[in-house]
Amino acid sequence: MHKHPLSPTQLRRVPSQFSWVDQRLVREHWIDHLSHEACALYLFLVTVADAQGLSYYAESSLCQRLSMTCTELHQARQALIQRGLVAYHHPLYQVLALDTDPIEAPKSAAPVAADDDPVDIKAVFARIWEALS
Repeated sequence: MHKHPLSPTQLRRVPSQFSWVDQRLVREHWIDHLSHEACALYLFLVTVADAQGLSYYAESSLCQRLSMTCTELHQARQALIQRGLVAYHHPLYQVLALDTDPIEAPKSAAPVAADDDPVDIKAVFARIWEALS
């Protein structure tokens, strides 16, 4: 198929600031099992990161900019961490290299609750019992 720009007057140019989205994210199926919220967080972090992949934004800013609740942000961040896409140590994020195979979350992995979220105590004891068995 021969491709041509649909809008030749608006061709993208590499901006002077640093930022890119690695095509392997799609080609190698990194995002196939991510939620929309995790994809939005990843795109935001990739966009604002420096050349080392580092950025920091307050949770309130991220929630506002991405139209997420704190719980959704925590779950999105945890999904990215579990799949090896980002590292996080409050308040710093690091977008990681895609130099390994995508990591799939364990089938039994439960979303991590925020510190102020209500917790199902029955589920907590069930997980403890499962770990001890």
